[in-house]
Amino acid sequence: MTEMRDVLRARQVLAGYLPETPMWSYPVLNAVVGAEVHVKHENVQPTGAFKVRGGITLLAGMAGRDRGVVAYSTGNHAQSVAYAARVFGAPCSIVMPENPNPAKVAAVEALGASVVVAGATMVEAGEHARALAGREGRRLVTPADDPEIIAGVGTLYYEMVTRQPDLDAVIVPVGSGTGAAAACVVTQALAPQCRVIAVQSAQAPAAHDSWRLGELVRRPMKTTVDGLATGSAFALPQGIMRDGLSDFVLVSDDDCRAAQRVLARDAHTLAEGAGAAALAVLLARPAEFAGKKVAIVCSGGNAGPAELAQLA
Repeated sequence: MTEMRDVLRARQVLAGYLPETPMWSYPVLNAVVGAEVHVKHENVQPTGAFKVRGGITLLAGMAGRDRGVVAYSTGNHAQSVAYAARVFGAPCSIVMPENPNPAKVAAVEALGASVVVAGATMVEAGEHARALAGREGRRLVTPADDPEIIAGVGTLYYEMVTRQPDLDAVIVPVGSGTGAAAACVVTQALAPQCRVIAVQSAQAPAAHDSWRLGELVRRPMKTTVDGLATGSAFALPQGIMRDGLSDFVLVSDDDCRAAQRVLARDAHTLAEGAGAAALAVLLARPAEFAGKKVAIVCSGGNAGPAELAQLA
C-alpha cells in the first residue's frame, strides 16, 4: 500500500528529472463553470501525460533494471515506461493488443522501446506480457498494481494541494486508477477537507463498478476515449480508493468531447479525451460545485489525428 512518505520520497527522486507542472485558473472557464477552477496541466509532461511520474519513480529505484522491463498498454502507460527506460538505459518491450493506433506505436518506438502486438484485448495482452517477462527475466510493470507508480503519481497532487491547500474538491479521470488512488493518499494526509471525486467513461465502467460493488469486476469496453479504456479493475488502486474517494461518477464519451472543446476555447489547452473528463463532471453537474474551489487534472494531451479532426 502506498503511503504519504512514499510520495515524499518520490518527490525527491523526480526533482532531478521533471519540473513541477503549472496549475492555472482561467477567468473565462470559471465563468462558464460557475466555480473557481484550477487546471493542473499534466499535458505538458515530456510524454504528454501524468503517468511519466510513476514510470521514472519505479525505474529509479528498481534493482536489476539492466535486465529490462515489460509493460502492456495502448497509450500513456506505455510511453511512461518507455520514457523511463530510456532515461535509465534499460531494455523495454511494450505489448499492445491487436490493431494498435499507429501513432502510439510510433511514439513508443521513438523512445527506444520495442512493440509486441499480441492478444485481442488488453487482458490478453497483459497475459502475453507476463509470459514474455518470465521468459526474458524482465520485470513486468503493470498499469496500476506497482506501489512505486502510485507514489510517483502522488507528486502531482502534492504540488496541487501545497499550492492550493483550501480546495473543496479535486476531480480525477480514471483508467487504471493510479491518479485517483494517489489523490486519496495525498489529500488524506495534507488536505483532509478536500473531496476526491473519480470519473470514468460510462462506456468502460470497470473501475467505477468495482468501487461501487467492493470487488474487482470486468466490464465491456466500448469507449472511444483511449485513456479511459480499461475493461478490468486493478487491486492496488481499488484498495486505496475504497476508503479515500468521496464519489465516483460516469460521463459519456460525448461529454468528454464537449469538455475538450471548452478547454481549448476557454483554457487555451489541447487535451485528449481522458484529459478533459474531469472538466466534463463540472459541466454536467454545475449545481454541485457552484461557488466551490475545485482542481481538475488535465491528465494528458495525447489526442490522436482522428480525435483532433472530431474537435475541429
